[in-house]
Amino acid sequence: MPTSPLNVIYEDNHLLVVNKPAGLVTMGAPGGTPTLLAAAKEYIKRKYSKPGNVYLGVMSRLDAPVTGVVLLPRTSKAARRMTQQFRARAVEKTYWALVERKVKPAAGRCVDWVAPDERHRRMRIVGPQLPGAKEARLSYRRLTAIDGDPLLEIALDTGRKHQIRLQFAHRGWPILGDRKYGSARRWPLGIALHARRLVISHPVGGDRLTLEAPLPDQWPLAALEFSG
Repeated sequence: MPTSPLNVIYEDNHLLVVNKPAGLVTMGAPGGTPTLLAAAKEYIKRKYSKPGNVYLGVMSRLDAPVTGVVLLPRTSKAARRMTQQFRARAVEKTYWALVERKVKPAAGRCVDWVAPDERHRRMRIVGPQLPGAKEARLSYRRLTAIDGDPLLEIALDTGRKHQIRLQFAHRGWPILGDRKYGSARRWPLGIALHARRLVISHPVGGDRLTLEAPLPDQWPLAALEFSG
């Protein structure tokens, strides 16, 4: 489990934005299990010498093996306003992924209906008529190849559980290291999926903020050419 200090991308009186490491659950883990939310609350408590409980919301929850931007409102007012933005799809969510096999076409759109597969603790592609099915939409484009593996940039329209992992695996492009969705390749830590960028309007001032998370150390150095 990661033990490094919290990697803060942005912070003010209303928002805390961090770069989540691989292997750390965002929230909701059984008692005693480390979570990003608990680490963030401890960070706020210590930095500002706050007595008692610390309020933090979670607006951009990531799967445990996924890295990148997580937005944590510091007040209930900020949380309400950010919830409204997410529901209105007024935020821009960009991910990077390294995938297996050649991607054709090099840019495109994926639209599917998804539902939980409780037996195998994963998600599955289903027909739209299935009770509980939800539409999953994203767009992608190929940036380059790293050691022969396509590096994709993904614009996420909806935020379904395991969405990118499932939709790419369904098309024969599993994310490197993602054994749950069919990858046969190893990855140093977690999987090769990174929440690269989140663009929001500030919940109080209204200014447009671009929140960007640097790639983890385990990514190939060649990918860093795209960090700017």
